Parts: sequence; C-alpha cells; structure tokens
Amino acid sequence: MLWQGPADRLMGERLAALATGAGEVFDLSEPSGAPDIYGDGVVAELERKVAALLGFPAAVYLPTGTMAQQVALRCWAGRTGNATVALHPLAHPEKHERGAFGVLSGLRTVHPTTEPRLPTAEEVWSFDEPFGSLMLELPLRSAGFVLPSWDELVAVVEAARERDAVVHFDGARLWETTVHFDRPLDEIASLADSVYVSFYKSLGGLSGAALVGPEDVMAEARAWRHRYGGQLFQQFPTVLSALMGLERELPRLPSYVKQARVVAGALAEALRDSPAPWFRIHPEVPHTHQFPVWLPYPTEVLDAAGLAQAEETGTTLFRSWYAEGCPPGVSVTEVGVDSAGLEWTVEDVRKATAEFMRRVVDQMA
Repeated sequence: MLWQGPADRLMGERLAALATGAGEVFDLSEPSGAPDIYGDGVVAELERKVAALLGFPAAVYLPTGTMAQQVALRCWAGRTGNATVALHPLAHPEKHERGAFGVLSGLRTVHPTTEPRLPTAEEVWSFDEPFGSLMLELPLRSAGFVLPSWDELVAVVEAARERDAVVHFDGARLWETTVHFDRPLDEIASLADSVYVSFYKSLGGLSGAALVGPEDVMAEARAWRHRYGGQLFQQFPTVLSALMGLERELPRLPSYVKQARVVAGALAEALRDSPAPWFRIHPEVPHTHQFPVWLPYPTEVLDAAGLAQAEETGTTLFRSWYAEGCPPGVSVTEVGVDSAGLEWTVEDVRKATAEFMRRVVDQMA
C-alpha cells in the first residue's frame, strides 16, 4: 500500500496509538494534564504551537476547516467593508461546502480565472470587479494538487494588495508545500494575512483545524467560533492527535513528496508500456505527495481490478476511482505516498502497475 488514509485504521488501533503517544507531545500529569474546558489547556497549547510554527501572533483551534474558512472570510469582510471573495471555482468552499459562504456569512464569490490552476497576478490585477479578499487554496486539490511557482505566488499576493484586498490561504495541505516552494512554512505563510491549516489532512490527526492571523482578527474569530457552535466543551483527543501529527508526520512530509515524484515517474513508464490506449498524470512531476491519474476505462472496471489485486496479491496500488468531472468512459483516482510508500522501489511500482493493467484487460474482455 502506498498510503493509508486516516479513516483506514480501525478505531481500536487509533485509540491505542493515541493512548501510547499522547504523553510524548503533552504533559498528561496533573495539573497540566487536566482535560481542556472550552478551549483552554491542551487546546491553547496547540494554538501557541501552530502560531509559532507559521509565524503569526495568534491562532484559533476550530473543529472543522469549513468553519475556519467561514470565520476567516467573515472577519475580513467586516474589516474591508467588502463581502466579495475572489477564489477559484474549484476551491473547497465552491465545491464541497454547499454554498456556506453565501448562506451563512453573506459572502459573495467571484472567479478571476476558470483555468485548472491558481490565478495569475495579471488575472487578479485586471479582474473587472472589486473584491475585499483573495482566497488561494494551496495546493489546489481539484486541479491536481497544483501549486504556482514561488515567484508567481508572490506576484499574485502583491497584485491583490495593490487592489487593497487581503489575502487568505486555504492551507489545509500547506504542510506539504515546502519542497515545491523550497521555503520553510513560516516564510510561505507570511505572504498571507491569515491562513487555515488542517490537522487530519497530511498530518493524520483525528480531525480539527487552526486559523492563524493578527491578534485582533483572531480575537473576533473566537467570538464567531462560539456563534457557529465550534466552542466545544472538550476536544483533547483530537487536539492530542494534532500535536502527534505535528511531531511525527510533519518532519516526514518532504520525504513523502520526493517519493511521490519517484512513484509518478515509475507509474508513467509502466502505463506507457501497458495496453492502456492513453493515460494522464498531472502534473507530471507532482507538486505535493498526492497526484491524480486518469485512465480511459469505466470506474467499475478499475475498482474491480484494484480490489482483486489487493485481495489476491496483498498489494494496493490504486484506491477508489471516480467518474465525476470526466468524459464518459474515463475515470480518475488520487495517488498518495506516506510512510508505507517510502518502501516502494521503481520496480515495485512497475510490477504492480503491470499486474493492475492485466486485470483491467481481463475485466474488459
């Protein structure tokens, strides 16, 4: 298996890992180890750690990224006097949050570009409507976990500022961008006025998110967290898992990104030698430790081939395939690399791909 998602492990396994490892990241003895109450204790410690890691004065822990984005953009709309948010149509709030910006927060969204990439500085600068905030999803998952170059990102941020707009990073997966940008996390985050990060994406936490920004904005964010129902009585299991992710997974992410590039190259070689009439891996050199693969076969055929391969050989190369957004007869999957994938060689990938495609041909016969 190249990677294992947070929901793949059994509850007992995850609880045991939490019980075993929590003491390594936080003092569980009294009085510091007393359970948190409405955001104090271990929650406050996580907030301090994330704020320092990303180079911001303050951070707020929230139970979901959806809530974090709502809170951030609502706070900025009040300060700029403009409730319009410029973002990509493939960004998470547009695709996966059921119109929450407009329904709950009175925000309006506009799209400087519809190309499958983040907007350029020229597109931001020349956009024909005013906007108060520019939201950039780094990486843009639905376009292939893609990132701009460092110079392009700096230019986009400068273009927004020239239009008197604030910049917010949807950094759910910001943790894995350091290899592509060749910059530390705090330097990347410092380009924005506020940043949201996830603790279960990339880091393997149970759930949860953090929002970082200026002290006054984070103070208001705490008020909106309460209003949105996010000020939970106790959250120490999820917060401890987040601290464990920062301690264990964050330092490993650069190795995952580099291995994903090896895997993508080997996969492309194997698919070129396979019976597949065509395939696509985009970007050809992954920007993060995840990347999409398209093949011209129905979803049910690819899923059946993958399941049979896993059951009969114990090797899982691909996970679920999807047809959403694809032409008829074409499917896409997302490939990721974590600690398990570090053990895969180029030859391992080539053999697994050849075996998978043999089963696809059998399914199509």
